[in-house]
Amino acid sequence: MKWERFSYLREKEVINICDGKRLGFVCDFEFEPATGKICTLIIPEECGKWNFFGKERAYFVPWRCIRRIGDDIILVEADTDDILRLDEVSC
Repeated sequence: MKWERFSYLREKEVINICDGKRLGFVCDFEFEPATGKICTLIIPEECGKWNFFGKERAYFVPWRCIRRIGDDIILVEADTDDILRLDEVSC
C-alpha cells in the first residue's frame, strides 16, 4: 500500500460512481482518535448555499464508501442524499 499525506488527498477530486456526480475536493476528515484511522472524508458542496448561521452543506463520505484512490481522483459509492448535510466547514 502506498502511503500518502493528507495534502495529497486534498488535490484529488471525489466522484460518486453511483450517479457520476463530481462531489468536489477533500477539505477535511474525521478520524478515530484511538486508532488514528480515517473514518470520514469531508467535501464542501460546490456552489453551496450558506444559511443564516454561517453553516454550509458538505458531503460526509464514510471511509467504507471509498472504492478506489487513484492518482487524480477518489471514487466513492454512496447515495448522495445520505451523505449531504449541514455542518461547520472551513476550508
